[in-house]
Amino acid sequence: MARPDSEEEAAEDPGHPHANGYLSVLGDGHFQEVITEAQNGPKADSLALNGGPLNSSGASSEALDGLQTPLATEEETQTRLLPTGPGDTTPEAEDPLVPRIALSARRFLVLLIFSLYSLVNAFQWIQYSIITNVFEGFYGVSSLHIDWLSMVYMLAYVPLIFPATWLLNTRGLRLTALLGSGLNCLGAWVKCGSVQPHLFWVTMLGQSLCSVAQVFILGLPSRIASVWFGPKEVSTACATAVLGNQLGTAVGFLLPPVLVPNTQNNTSLLACNISTMFYGTASVSTLLFILTIIAFKEKPKYPPSQAQAALQDSPLEEYSYKKSIRNLFKNIPFVLLLITYGIMTGAFYSVSTLLNQMILKCYEGEEVNAGRIGLTLVVAGMVGSILCGLWLDYTKTYKQTTLLVYILSFVGMVIFTATLDLGYLIIVFITGGVLGFFMTGYLPLGFEFAVEITYPESEGTSSGLLNAAAQIFGILFTLAQGKLISDYRSLAGNIFLCAWMFVGIILTALIKSDLRRHNINIGITNDIKAVPVDSPTDQEPTTVMLPKQSESAM
Repeated sequence: MARPDSEEEAAEDPGHPHANGYLSVLGDGHFQEVITEAQNGPKADSLALNGGPLNSSGASSEALDGLQTPLATEEETQTRLLPTGPGDTTPEAEDPLVPRIALSARRFLVLLIFSLYSLVNAFQWIQYSIITNVFEGFYGVSSLHIDWLSMVYMLAYVPLIFPATWLLNTRGLRLTALLGSGLNCLGAWVKCGSVQPHLFWVTMLGQSLCSVAQVFILGLPSRIASVWFGPKEVSTACATAVLGNQLGTAVGFLLPPVLVPNTQNNTSLLACNISTMFYGTASVSTLLFILTIIAFKEKPKYPPSQAQAALQDSPLEEYSYKKSIRNLFKNIPFVLLLITYGIMTGAFYSVSTLLNQMILKCYEGEEVNAGRIGLTLVVAGMVGSILCGLWLDYTKTYKQTTLLVYILSFVGMVIFTATLDLGYLIIVFITGGVLGFFMTGYLPLGFEFAVEITYPESEGTSSGLLNAAAQIFGILFTLAQGKLISDYRSLAGNIFLCAWMFVGIILTALIKSDLRRHNINIGITNDIKAVPVDSPTDQEPTTVMLPKQSESAM
């Protein structure tokens, strides 16, 4: 979009609103001339307030009576046209006007492709842990070795998140998506060559490649939602993108116990079943990689929101990745969110990784039901994610919703802990579903809340740091809870997580809610600026202060 180089140039183009939602207000002499022309007709369309032409005496009297001109509604904003740049003299009748904001139909295809390859990556994360005892017997290793097949996802993320977010911010969304999908495909094929008892190191190599792919996947939901979706659908889009990862975890809980039953007395049959699972995963990964190459685009032709339009208007050379990181760590609300998100998501990672061991400690021989309980936990969380996304798009109550879901997740964890060893699997199914609804439903809330309080910093950077915190806490919680489960019992490990989640509630309550992106989208800015306007008689510019409207008034 062509922009005026100064406020004076903006004032000389009265047919368009001033930057940041402010309208040009003319001096007395010029204002009277415009009113006279409006009554006589020659230049009746020369001044527009809120997108409408001043073409009658009634309109001119309204302009004179009040200086607090209301900001344009979101519907009017979305239909506003790009202003003509300085020196552009092409007649309007000859060139069709280009819309400044528009929604692309391709956004749904981009979201679908990302969600599907994110699904496969999450499936590969959990496919070992849910049948830990089977892989222990096949490869002849300890349960800790199998746990590391899951924890390598968390370990790889921490050192690689900074180069990954730098790549996203400097080289773009498409390249990052290709790396995520491509490495996920490569890792799946490497694991196909590990279906022999002495080749545990090969399966670890393949899983390590998939863990690197995850670094280029987990930080994208909020970025895709912001770049491709409008303000009324951005939270739902982010929740849907996260949903793909959650669905992959659900499939990872469900399919491995079915595809690879515990037949350790027949090693050849077990190897055949594992091979079927690995080759099936690799085939799907390859198809999705091809679709990513063909259909995944960098960004839509036009920005979908005022917030994205403002970012795209900013000169690229002004961006500094190091400065962006410093700004995020100086943002106290974001630092608090970083810790609380790490605690909640780390607890979810730990429960998911150790669920098989927890269930088998209390219900021996129930590998299939352990997978089903994990499926229930994640499917309930998927429903929670979508409902939370819809709720945020409708209310924009980010802190209140985040705090409420955090509290309910803590309550769910306490109930799950208290009922796990009662001897009734049906109760574990119910409590696992309640826990998953809130704990997994929290994930997109953290992403969207972070984007709001850190705008205009990159969504990829804020999401990447949140995920890095989640991986760190996930490793620590998994090691600590696993040790408590093996040395004592499941109750001790779950109480450990409950204590940390209670700390997270307190820190979440301390977060200050400053919805910067939302304010930009509805036309509210943080500062009140003077708007100078030159009169046609070369007199001193007349300056009028336009008071900022309150958020409630919008």
